Amino acid sequence: MHDIWNPWHGCVKCSEGCQHCYMYFLDGQRGKNGAKIYRTKTGFRYPLSRDRAGNYKVQSGEQLRVCMTSDFFLEEADPWRREAWEIIDQRRDVVFFLLTKRPERVEKCLPLNWGAGWENVFFNVTCENQRRADERIPILHSLPFKHKGIMTAPLIGPVEIERYLAMGQIEQVICGGENYDGARPCHFDWVQSLHRQCRAHDVTFSFIETGTNFVKDGRRYFMPNKRVQSEMAYKSGMSFQGKPMHFLLEDEYGEIPPERLYKPYFGPQCNNCGGRLTCNGCAKCARCMVLDPKA
Repeated sequence: MHDIWNPWHGCVKCSEGCQHCYMYFLDGQRGKNGAKIYRTKTGFRYPLSRDRAGNYKVQSGEQLRVCMTSDFFLEEADPWRREAWEIIDQRRDVVFFLLTKRPERVEKCLPLNWGAGWENVFFNVTCENQRRADERIPILHSLPFKHKGIMTAPLIGPVEIERYLAMGQIEQVICGGENYDGARPCHFDWVQSLHRQCRAHDVTFSFIETGTNFVKDGRRYFMPNKRVQSEMAYKSGMSFQGKPMHFLLEDEYGEIPPERLYKPYFGPQCNNCGGRLTCNGCAKCARCMVLDPKA
């Protein structure tokens, strides 16, 4: 996927949301061990890669989701993080979406020139249940980041975050159910509650997928197909566009005007996608057409 940057792979499970980790599952499908942590060879410098004309492959204004098969603040990745920060610093024209279950490690892992935060870094914590929300969001609030968000995925219990949203620092909440082996139920009531809380504070809420095991109106639905999950999430009408986020992105000439920034492309197959609200756009790889000729 063109919007993912995995400078390292593998992770150590650290909380309830890790129990049925998708990365461990997918690695297991390939006969690999998700607990094996290593720096990626070809992917580490992906944000700096260029095409034959010498242009960056990742365009100004794109968003890169970082460490989707690990955790950016994983202790085992400490030897590699400095170089990763240097890459992020070099691409001040790209938004880097950081997500962690380890916010307690963040402050000591920031680069020396961090100051009050970089405009091109969007920092998020995972809050899969109330325990982790109450543990991680206060740390999130205390950290020096220009942009902050919450990921309630996999959502495995009801989560009340309105008192945190009222503080005005959270710009976006993403929600989704659990997938693959042993997926725990995601209840629609929990999703509706998060939607109401975000709407009350004009915070963007994105319900990206139902998960494999979805409960609505007392009925349980089994949906192993992730595309169906995404479509059902979209049809629920739960996603909500709140106050727009503005990232001050720069190149060597200063702030980049909007007309020069990347404009996401969304094809017909994207019309009913639950993730569209927070998506970087379609990569035009045509994989969805192969998987579903009717798309």
